[in-house]
Amino acid sequence: MNRRFFLQGSAAFAGWSAVGLTGCAKKTVTAPIASAPTLPFYDALGAITPIRAHVDRIFRITVCLRPFRAAGPRLDVERLNDKVVVHNYGHGGSGWSLSWGSADVVVRKAVEAAGGKRDVAVIGCGALGLTAAITAQRAGLRVTIYAKERPPYVRSARATGSWTPDSRIALTSAAAPEFAAQWESMARTSFSMYQSYLGMPGAPIEWTDRYALFDMTREESMAQRRKESVHDFARYADRIADITPRPESIPAGMHPFPTKYVYRSTSLTFNVADYARQLMNDFLIAGGTIETREFHSPQEITALSQPVIINCTGYGARQLWADESIVPVRGQIAWLIPQEGVNYGLNYKGVNVLARRDGIVVQPYSSEDEGWNDTNEQPDKAAAAAGVEVLQELYARMEKMKQSHASS
Repeated sequence: MNRRFFLQGSAAFAGWSAVGLTGCAKKTVTAPIASAPTLPFYDALGAITPIRAHVDRIFRITVCLRPFRAAGPRLDVERLNDKVVVHNYGHGGSGWSLSWGSADVVVRKAVEAAGGKRDVAVIGCGALGLTAAITAQRAGLRVTIYAKERPPYVRSARATGSWTPDSRIALTSAAAPEFAAQWESMARTSFSMYQSYLGMPGAPIEWTDRYALFDMTREESMAQRRKESVHDFARYADRIADITPRPESIPAGMHPFPTKYVYRSTSLTFNVADYARQLMNDFLIAGGTIETREFHSPQEITALSQPVIINCTGYGARQLWADESIVPVRGQIAWLIPQEGVNYGLNYKGVNVLARRDGIVVQPYSSEDEGWNDTNEQPDKAAAAAGVEVLQELYARMEKMKQSHASS
């Protein structure tokens, strides 16, 4: 470990003094070791303020069932008596990430099916429903959303809030050959639209840094994860490598973390509470209407006055459309109280952490297969506490390491 990092009071530890973690660092500054790798000054880490990882700071626990389809999202057109239904569901862990691109696909089909008529119905008011409705409005259509629930009660309001466009999006063996190109188009369209929400009040969308902490290289870790995974999930990230910053290896001595390998990346964060409210406002200001209604069968939908319906029912489509191709993938989040100065993400010992404006996400996971075909939506308090305790252990190691180097 490069002593210079500790003895010069690097900015990476700037946030520690506020919580009583300052050490008795010597004032003598040693010359850097010529052979030790370093980062350019413009790449230096900023403050890493430790999260107040106490179980009693968990203010809620949420569970979401991701609607996974092995072949990928359902985006086809179906005729139902005299109605045309355009499906838009089954995005696995990529609902928010692909929502605008998926909306572009289905709205084009809806416009064609409408044949010049303007009235369109959207079923569902989650990530896919709201973006499809707004996209339809921008295409000149008059839209009514019908939904049993609306934010913050929809399932997509419980999402992690990270840009993950190929998270459990399909199985390599089941996806059609042309799906990869369609996925890329949807990802690029979504990414472009998210740029229009950057810098807005409330920061509905923002860029934040993430740190992956391993005791093996990133490549070794990924290979092990894939080897242990039961399902061969499709991976398309390389197709959009030109618009996503690459992970950067941080040399020892240039970071405060206790693991052998540290990688930093920068990704989009969705502050879902504010972002969903922004989408609702955009839709309503543009003249949209929302009606609370629950449908129990496709036949009930035929009673709607609109000739074209965009079906964005997410996991609910499994029951409504008797679609057994949907597999639930359970995910649980423990929410810690938001904290000033904490605006980064962590991946450490099977715990995913993402600090958002509306709460700090703590999400333990053992593998990509975790939660597979699990319909249980009851919170697991023990698992939530265990995730926070892993964070406690991490920060204890960081403090011990800092004190050790400060006194050496």
